[in-house]
Parts: sequence; structure tokens; C-alpha cells
Amino acid sequence: MEEDGHPKTLQFACPSRGQQRLVTTSNSLEKDFDYSTWGKNQDLNKRIQLLRIITQISHNSTFLTFLLTGVPGLEWAHAWISVPFCCLYLTALSGNTLILFVVLTEPSLHESMYYFLSMLSTTDIGLCISTLVTVLGIFWLNAREISFNACLSQMFFIHLFTFMESSVLLAMAFDHFVAISNPLRYATILTHARIAQIGLAVITRGTVILTPLVLLLKHLSFCRSHVLRPSYCFYPDVMKLLYSDTKINSAFGLTAIISTTGVDSIFILLSYVLIIHSVLNIASPEERKKAFSTCISHITAVAIFYIPLISLSFVHKFGKHSPPYVPTLIANIYLLIPPLMNPIIYSVKTKQIEKAVLKLVCSKGTHI
Repeated sequence: MEEDGHPKTLQFACPSRGQQRLVTTSNSLEKDFDYSTWGKNQDLNKRIQLLRIITQISHNSTFLTFLLTGVPGLEWAHAWISVPFCCLYLTALSGNTLILFVVLTEPSLHESMYYFLSMLSTTDIGLCISTLVTVLGIFWLNAREISFNACLSQMFFIHLFTFMESSVLLAMAFDHFVAISNPLRYATILTHARIAQIGLAVITRGTVILTPLVLLLKHLSFCRSHVLRPSYCFYPDVMKLLYSDTKINSAFGLTAIISTTGVDSIFILLSYVLIIHSVLNIASPEERKKAFSTCISHITAVAIFYIPLISLSFVHKFGKHSPPYVPTLIANIYLLIPPLMNPIIYSVKTKQIEKAVLKLVCSKGTHI
């Protein structure tokens, strides 16, 4: 098609479901189309052009580039917004690294409870690193572009560490249950070998569940619009850009959520029902109080993990009419709250960790 001697290019956004059905039957349309009647079939002519443009662009997923979003409407303030985010990242990384170092170097903390805490710190460090580059890259350098493969890799690790954190919180709930209900057999039940097996199972489960989701995305078509709402690649946001039928991906995604965070939350709740039952059977009020106090840190960690997760799910479901900067800020904060708060909670509420940290700091101070 030409206009004033210049070829006219048709631009299309994400097509409607009716157009999707058209493209699904594209091969048969092109084969059966009689090109001698091209001028008489302008409608079909436009449809064939639509088909070719979408097919050419959307199937070359290897060469796709996504555009990440900073804070919509506040682009002028990105440099200022980066300051608190940078402080939060530094606090989260340094806090979790300190917990991990203390647990590994202090012999008195070589127990199952603290090994699980070191696993939690490891997942929090991984979660921070997974988003650090893109979030601060947007705020500092306006580096919004990310390749398709890099996006898939970031998405994989974000969800992997999220699923791992959920699994570690479940393992910690089981640890509390065994310590309270059967303290005499605690050391024989949670041996070092069994803790290592639990850690391996946590990694394996997340990897096995996420791998099919990522591989499915590599073979699907995307719309012409490649703008992602948050400052990192998140599975629900990538799904919104899919042009292909998303039923299988939606089913896999729902199955992944249910089989990880869904199942874990149910078993954590069940663990605390059993813990409360065991504590109420303790005759001494002081012993009851002591038993409950050991669970406060874990209950808080569970709350700061699941409440932002549920909030983000509600934003994705019902936040279509909210200001554009609200979902983006919630998405960024959602992955920062657990890594930021967990070291603080366990340093303040766990005396052994607090003593070990103070001992490390004081020893460093004397050397200086």
C-alpha cells in the first residue's frame, strides 16, 4: 500500500481475540488466497499484511527486547528515588551477609535452627541480587532495555528464590514444632544430613517447577508492545504481553503457585496449630511463655513474606484503575521487605544471634 509515493506501514498493537483466530488459520488463508483478485479483496489484503507483520516480529523471540518501567509519572525524580532504594538494598545485603557469616563461623550456632536461618539469608541475598541491577540501572542510568533471554533468566531466579524462601519458612516451622513437641529427640530427628537433604529438596523443587514455565515462554509469540510494568521481569507481567493462547501457561503458573507457596502456607498453618496444641499441654506458665516466644521471630518472618505477596497478587488482579506508580512501587517493595526485615527480626528477637553479632563487632573493633 502506498500513499504519496511512499510505502505505508501498518502498525498494530496487541491484536484482539478475533484477530488471534485469524492468525491461527493464517497458513491456510495464504495458501488459498488468489493473488489475481488482490484488488477485489482489500479486507483480506489487510488481514494478510497483519498476519505477516505479527508473524515476522513476534516469532523471533530470541531477538526481542523488553522495556522495563521505573516509576511512571515520576521519571524526573528517579535519581532521588534511587537513594532510599540503594540504602534498602545495601542494608538487606549487608544484614543477610552478616547473619550468614555469623552462623557459619560461630560454633555455638551450628544447630538446625540456625542452619535454616542461614538458608533464609541465602535466599534473601539471591532475591536482592536478582533485581538489584535492573532496578538501580533504571533509576541511575535510565537503562530500561533488557533482552528476552536476560528477562527469562531474571524471571527464573526471582521466582526460584521466592519459592525457596517459602520452602525454608516451612522447614523452620517444622523445626519449631519438633523442638517444642519432642525436645528429647530433636537432635536425632534433625541431623546435619537431614538438614542438607531438606536444603537440596528446596532447590530441586523450585527448579523442577519453574523450568517448564520458562521453556514454554521461549516458544510463544508476543505482542508488538514489550513494555513491562515493574522494574524487573515478573511472570504475570510477561504473560500480559503474550499474543499466543495463554491457557496452558496460566494453568502451569497457577499449578506452580499452588504447589509451592499455597501448599507451604497450609502446612505452616498446620504446624502452628500443632505447636499451639503442644504448648497448651505444658503445665508451667513460664515454660508456655518461653515456648511461644521462640516462635515470634518466625511468625513475623512468615507475615512479612506472605502479606506483600498477597498484596501484589491483588494489585495484579484488581489494580487496573489505580495510579500507574502504585503497582510499580508495590512490586519493587514486595521483593525488598523480606530481605530487609528478616536480619533485623532475627538479630533483635534471637539472643544467640544478637550475642554472636555483638561478639563479632566487638572483636573487629578491638583489632582496629
